[in-house]
Amino acid sequence: MRVSVIGCGHLGAAHAASMAEIGHEVIGVEVDPEKAALLSSGRAWFHEDDLDDLLAKHLATGRLRFTTDVAAAADADVHFIGVGTPTGPDGRSYDLSQVFSAVRALAPHLTRRCLIIGKSTVTVGTTAQVRAQVQALAPAGAQVMLAWNPEFLQEGFAVRDTLRPDRIVVGIADPEAEPIIRELYGPILAGTDVPLVVTDIATTELVKGSANAFLALKISFINAIADLCEATGADVSVLAAAIGHDERIGRKGMYPGLGYGGGCLPKDLRAFGARAQELGADLVVDLLNTVERANDSRRDRVIDLVAQACGGEVTAHRIAVWGASFKPGTDDVRDSPALDVAVRLQRAGADVVVFDPEAMANAKAEAPQLTYAAGAEDAICAAEVVVLGTEWPVFASADPVALADLPVRRVLVDARNVVDAQRWRAADWEVLRVGRP
Repeated sequence: MRVSVIGCGHLGAAHAASMAEIGHEVIGVEVDPEKAALLSSGRAWFHEDDLDDLLAKHLATGRLRFTTDVAAAADADVHFIGVGTPTGPDGRSYDLSQVFSAVRALAPHLTRRCLIIGKSTVTVGTTAQVRAQVQALAPAGAQVMLAWNPEFLQEGFAVRDTLRPDRIVVGIADPEAEPIIRELYGPILAGTDVPLVVTDIATTELVKGSANAFLALKISFINAIADLCEATGADVSVLAAAIGHDERIGRKGMYPGLGYGGGCLPKDLRAFGARAQELGADLVVDLLNTVERANDSRRDRVIDLVAQACGGEVTAHRIAVWGASFKPGTDDVRDSPALDVAVRLQRAGADVVVFDPEAMANAKAEAPQLTYAAGAEDAICAAEVVVLGTEWPVFASADPVALADLPVRRVLVDARNVVDAQRWRAADWEVLRVGRP
């Protein structure tokens, strides 16, 4: 099939490359000329596993190309809308201007039967507004069908999650769209047990927000239990594993520590709550407010542990922070718990040194006031406390014996609960962890 992807950022670029990988002829439309040129050279401006390889591969096969001209995408059979939906001026709701701008740019070029599929994360009711715009602006009128197909991608693994998803959910406004969708995703569905859920638009618009809200709830729940474990001497990691054996609960997502962050989950949670408030779903609003409050408290708790390790306050103490990205596998520092802790420690008077394997450039741009090291070992030289803030494998598997002579004091605050504490303590390190003895 001929496929266009309007908006080629973190979501769109990975989706375009993945659609080419399963055999479609793809054109990506990116309004930023520098980003479009970089993608056309076979590279993305952000870190995403396997993306650069797929870009280079399918630019060479001719199945993938990029442009800044939306008119060049007019003859596609399927048009994906993958632009960003950042937080709006109120700090909670989505700013949908990029979605509507993309539709306004594309619709006048649609002169024949085709399908527009929204991928961007939106609030319930958005598709109806898009449909009205399309019908008003597209020469093909009612021949332009509409569907919404939310992404469930983990940043850093977007290509993998697109090609091997755990489910595909599509809301359709036109029954004739379903066979097109089945053909479009046929190469992914063939010979697999990947479920294809075809439903109404309103349900689909709520699915992404509901999924993120439940994930945030699980993370915040186990972090709240971590406080109870600290008060009683219990081990929250063992507790999480034990209750996770119940298939109604599950182990995934229950990782006590610094809590969630990033450019998507916090934003999506706030927007979901804002729309719930507009609709009068007060119980949902109260629940999500509690989740946010619990998540925010994790950063305070880690700073408390650092202060404890410093004898009560962090002023004038040298502290190394391992990690700046909000999670491993990405260079994204948006709402990163690790970077936020580093900044707050520095504001409290600490001498903070940061290292991250992938996110150094973004971290320096976001927090230029911090000091940055060239490597993990350099970061902890002369440090009094080491904070493991992002669970990169290079930190989790670090050799405590080899590192023993680098810091002034051997103190590790494992804010992600990922190191083998027994191994570190055997090397004469003090290890402090959230929710564990």
